[in-house]
This record gives sequence, C-alpha cells and structure tokens, in this order.
Amino acid sequence: MHILFVADPLEHFKIYKDTTFSMMREAQRRGHTLSACEPRDLGWQRGRPVTARSRAITLTGDPDVWFSEAAILERPLREFDVVLMRKDPPFDAEYIYATHLLEQAEREGARVVNKPRALRDHPEKLAIMEFAEFTTPTLVTRDAAAVRAFHAEHQDIILKPLDGMGGMGIFRVKADALNLGSIVETLNKNGAETIMVQRFVPEISQGDKRVLVIGGQPVPYSLARIPQGTEVRGNLAAGGKGVAQPLTEQDRKIAEAIGPVLSARGLLLIGLDVIGGSLTEINVTSPTCFQEITEQTGFDVPAMFIDALEALLKTA
Repeated sequence: MHILFVADPLEHFKIYKDTTFSMMREAQRRGHTLSACEPRDLGWQRGRPVTARSRAITLTGDPDVWFSEAAILERPLREFDVVLMRKDPPFDAEYIYATHLLEQAEREGARVVNKPRALRDHPEKLAIMEFAEFTTPTLVTRDAAAVRAFHAEHQDIILKPLDGMGGMGIFRVKADALNLGSIVETLNKNGAETIMVQRFVPEISQGDKRVLVIGGQPVPYSLARIPQGTEVRGNLAAGGKGVAQPLTEQDRKIAEAIGPVLSARGLLLIGLDVIGGSLTEINVTSPTCFQEITEQTGFDVPAMFIDALEALLKTA
C-alpha cells in the first residue's frame, strides 16, 4: 500500500509516544510506502480532483532525525491506496473544511480512514449522548439556569467546553457551588457557546481509561490515565500517569456495544474514555495510547491496526 498520513507537522512529533508514528513504523515494517501532509496541503481546483502536496518519507530508526524525505509532490488523493486522517484536534472550522475536501476525494475514488462524514457526525463529547445507557448523567446546554439546576440535583459536577482537548477547560464544582457562576460565564461566554455538564464520577481517582476499538473489536487492554496530586484530570497532557490494565467486564461491554455500530459508519479506529463504569467521551479524530499499551503489556496495538487497515482495503 501507499499510505498518505494527513497529520500535524512531522517535526512536532514526539515519537517516543506518538500513535501516528507507531502506525507509520508498523506500516513501513510490512513494506508499505509512506507519505505525509498537513490539512493545509490539501487543495481543490475547479474541474480537477482533490490533491495533496505531500512528502514521501522513510523512517530512519534514528530518534533524533527520525525520517528522511525523498520528494515533495502534488498528486490526487485517489492515487494513494488509503488516506489516514490523523490531524489532532481542535475540531474547528479548518478541520471541518478538511473533511469536506476529503469527502470530495472519496467521491473521486479515494479511500479515507476515518471516514470524513463520520468524523463530522461524531463530535467527540456529544457522541456519547447516543449511548445514554453507558453514560453518567449529562447535560448539554448554553443556559446558565439549566446548569444551576443540574448542580442542585447532583451537587458534585464537571463542566467542560465541547471543543476542548487534553483536559483543557475542565472544571469541577462541589456541593458548595463555589465559583459556579463565574465558571459557567467563562465556558459558555455569557450564553454564546454550548457546554457539557456531567455528574462527577469519583472513580476518576482510579483513572480515566482509554479503551481502543479497532475495526469494531476492542483492544484487550486499556490505558488508565490516573490524576496526580490534587489534579482532577487524568489526561496525559494534564500530567496524568498512564497505567495499562486488562479491560474490565464493563469496559468490554461498552466497547462491544459501541464498536460495531461506529465501525459500520466508517470509524475504523475509536477511543472510548471510561471512568468507573461510565462512558465520558468517544474519540474519533486521532485516538492515541498505542505505544503506552504496547510497551506495558506486549500486545501489539499498531499491528492490530494495520491488520484491520489491510483487511479493509481488501474489501474495497
């Protein structure tokens, strides 16, 4: 296969933990050809196919200079065997524009993973609302009065913006409601933006678990991201400690219920965030934690992913 990775700048990769890098490494090990570009390198001119100005790369095995670049070429996306959309959030207007270009490339014959329409249709925080049986009590609103009523009912709550990543903008408000009004005003920008509010799940002390699902099948281990010190957030970007562990019965139940549904919609790879027994987020843009799980358990997550990718292309 010739695989095009649409991702963040290669020069910014932290290859010791980067999931996209681990995909590249496994793909190259199997003899596949690699190219990479950023969303800004996509283009579409009237009457012509969607193209990418991409870099043909080879991984070197050197941690300091980890790739070499053979050429920079502009070519239609349909000429690649598969395009992997691995751009990290934010899920902003530019991200959405990129999915529209990728969807046009699909109409021209390109194979894109995850499917662009499915990326747009499953915002990572809102997507959990379809699977209410697995979630903690949750409210999506821009109404400050509704937030106050939710707090009065549940006493201990988490508030977060819908477009946050890596734990950004997450607040906990306990029974005393200290600073609730100020926090709501900050997050919803005085009613201009929608936010999510959830009942606090105390099992966060045991970790915010990332459960990976590939081709509708769960990876048998999760990565529990455990908050450190007085921090309420377990996100690795917020200083959480990642500990791999076997899936619990509830983890597997959630993954086996949701995985096939979303796989059928074109989401080959998803990352479920589970606290205690509650689903808190469904990551679809660029789920991570491949390397941490592989290194701690010996289960080869990148190999499982490339297996699923190869199998998908055989059905094309």
